[in-house]
Amino acid sequence: MLQAIGLTSAPRRDLPPAVDDLTFEARPGQLTALLGAPGSGRTTALRLMLELEPGRGVTYFRGRPLHQLAHPAREVGTLLGDVPGHPVRTTRGQLKLMCAVAGVPVSRAEEMLEVVGLSGVADQRLGTLSLGMDRRLGLAAALLGDPHTLVLDEPAEGLSPRENAWLYGLLRGHADHGGTVLCTFADPKEAARVADRVVTLDGGRLVADQDATAFARTRLRPRVAVATPHAARLGALVSREARAAQRSVEVVAEDGSHLSVYGSSCAEVGETAFRNGVLLHRLADEVGDAGPSVTVPPQERPERPPSSPSLPIAPRPARTPLRPLRYELRRLLGVRTTFLLAAGVLASSAVLVVLLARSGQTEPPRLLAAWPALLPLPPAALGAGLFGALAFGDEYRYPALAADRGTVPRRLGLLVAKLVVTAATALLLAALAVGVDHQALRLVYGAGVMGPARDWLGLGAGWAALTVGCAWAGLLAAGIFRATSAGLAAVLAVPVVVVPLLRRAVAGHSVRSVAGLPDRLRDLAWVRWPHALDHWLLAALHLVAEPVGAALALSLAVLVCAYLLTGLRARARW
Repeated sequence: MLQAIGLTSAPRRDLPPAVDDLTFEARPGQLTALLGAPGSGRTTALRLMLELEPGRGVTYFRGRPLHQLAHPAREVGTLLGDVPGHPVRTTRGQLKLMCAVAGVPVSRAEEMLEVVGLSGVADQRLGTLSLGMDRRLGLAAALLGDPHTLVLDEPAEGLSPRENAWLYGLLRGHADHGGTVLCTFADPKEAARVADRVVTLDGGRLVADQDATAFARTRLRPRVAVATPHAARLGALVSREARAAQRSVEVVAEDGSHLSVYGSSCAEVGETAFRNGVLLHRLADEVGDAGPSVTVPPQERPERPPSSPSLPIAPRPARTPLRPLRYELRRLLGVRTTFLLAAGVLASSAVLVVLLARSGQTEPPRLLAAWPALLPLPPAALGAGLFGALAFGDEYRYPALAADRGTVPRRLGLLVAKLVVTAATALLLAALAVGVDHQALRLVYGAGVMGPARDWLGLGAGWAALTVGCAWAGLLAAGIFRATSAGLAAVLAVPVVVVPLLRRAVAGHSVRSVAGLPDRLRDLAWVRWPHALDHWLLAALHLVAEPVGAALALSLAVLVCAYLLTGLRARARW
């Protein structure tokens, strides 16, 4: 069962809240329609239920709020708008990515493709799917975790009648097996035809909560709403006069003092009341959902548990360290952009190293990295920075899951997964670039063009630190500004802007030396490390002392602080 209690969205500026004190329930075994015109607050209500919108109130899914569920995707399936995903990812690849998000076996993707009838287009790109196929894919993603509750926002919008029949047949089957289905509708007739219960919203407030039969009888046909202390007498008079005039008029007693008259008009009912001396308190024409607010009887309202007051909605993601990592790996390897970018970086690096070796004026370490003096960074470092920028840039352009939904942690968990995967990608790209460059030199100029490196371990550590630092700079900047271009700009700003500023700041002769720093650090430390580690410590200090290393370290420190600041600000808004 789904119970929404006191849902109220946060008002913006001087505007009233889009949803105001909304309370209703969706029962298991039924398809519940959330009906309202555009702007009535339907989508906002769903987002409040799923803890995607700031506000007040609480929603219970079988007695527990969403943020207290260990596996939300296995309890609640959602479809809000189109299926989010990279347009070049295949249908099968997108569902496998969502399996990593939901924490279910990958084989579940093939089962869902069969259920929704997409097995024939499993290898088709998302960008080429029709609207009907896109909705089928969205429903498959919602059903991946075999949830008890489905929350769908106008799933049949824009579909053909045949696709509508298939969709509602599938939802009806889910409800018949004991599941709870909540869908938003804009068409009252479609809601009455499909749903078991209709919850009507107007201006963010509850207008009516009725079963489909009562809804179709009282809110779909034009009617005259009458309020009078003599309802039974007036109803009998209107019916007798209609039979005498051979007119089809239906009089329905809503309660002790309210009538709904179908097939008549305000003038006719008013004249009948006037001729017979019946006092009227209200007389109005109503069509569809333009009627007065119908208060849900107290006994039908879901009761709020005494230990769960209406608190500000605060998502608490489930902590699963491996799930974000699997998600990030599938995000990286599920599109061909990754392989095309890597191939382009390696090809450009091989061409550059051959051209640099021809002149013979480049130092061996810079030669093997294909780093000419006219470029701010070598191709491998630029490629690693672009991989990092795409990690968060694509996340905001084509999100694979709802933000802050609670399935994959969006702050620390997802950030750590992206840092780990991006660092591994950068290291792999750096190693491949060096290997390809070495083989290109041997192929073109022979085996003697590169002599043995004296400090290959230190050079390798510096090369790895450069590529990983560029990747992390692009990742953090893209996460802060939510754009791939911002991440790439942050990578290029290190050698173009930060390095010259640092060189200008430290220009001049130094009268102090840091010689003996390892011994002084050993005296301050609680744990005594072996003297063999002094070489590594000096190598790290030498690496940071280089202009590019110092600039990269400074940029990463600033970006980490900015990322943490934006995260704290986002939590403060909630």
